[in-house]
Amino acid sequence: MPIDYERLKARAFAPIVQTYATRDTILYALGIGLGRDPLDSDQLRFTFEEAEGFAALPTMPVVLGTPGFWAREPDTGITWQKVLHGEQGFTLHAPLPPAATITATNRIVDIIDKGADKGALIYIEREITDESTGQRLATNTSTIFARGDGGFGGPSGPVKPVHTLPDRAPDAAMDWRVAPEAALIYRLSGDPNPLHAAPEVAAAAGFKAPILHGLCTLGIAGWAVLKTVGGADASRLKSLDLRFSAPVTPGETVRTEMWRDGHVVSFRARVDDRVVLNNGKAVITEG
Repeated sequence: MPIDYERLKARAFAPIVQTYATRDTILYALGIGLGRDPLDSDQLRFTFEEAEGFAALPTMPVVLGTPGFWAREPDTGITWQKVLHGEQGFTLHAPLPPAATITATNRIVDIIDKGADKGALIYIEREITDESTGQRLATNTSTIFARGDGGFGGPSGPVKPVHTLPDRAPDAAMDWRVAPEAALIYRLSGDPNPLHAAPEVAAAAGFKAPILHGLCTLGIAGWAVLKTVGGADASRLKSLDLRFSAPVTPGETVRTEMWRDGHVVSFRARVDDRVVLNNGKAVITEG
């Protein structure tokens, strides 16, 4: 059945209460690849609970309070086999505690009909609140590209604007080699999709090997921005937004290219000549 615009837009998601511990915060950082240099105090700040200034990586909200693969449920009208994670962003309203119990509320903001042969865009928002204090911690935004579901008669806009990268050479770049076991570690932070672990599943999907989670690539780029521009101070990264362009295979090296204009850091990530993240925008405040 096709997407029913009003029904899908009004879809109810039960609040998600999640408790995470210091161990989970460290595991997330290890999944991004931090800790490979045990003498780097910037990396140790996110991977050792006794380190001075120990903190959660500010990109961690993307793995908290997720509603699971709800698009696979038959009443959505979504052809789940053809969905892609198109965009992801977040805004931090307060520093993320290294351990906490959070409540997440998810909602569909809008569904854009790009046409029968062009698919649909589903805009989603997730609010994360500290259960004990009521403090709003983060707002996540994401876009699902439902490639097989255009032409259902929904609105054709407005479409979320794309951040344009500066027309000049990057001001800085950082290379980050993805460890061969990176996807096996990162999946322990909440995405057990076998595409990232089972060679036979990856092969059936047309890949030569299990691929890295897109949100792990986001974490790598976020770390590059934080390390290069933000002095590895978690409190300085206020927001980040990007588009996913192509998958990364563990073992490859991701180069994050950055342009700084005041508090705004534009960025993209590439593997050799292949752009894997594009149209990135982060806001970094002064230390």
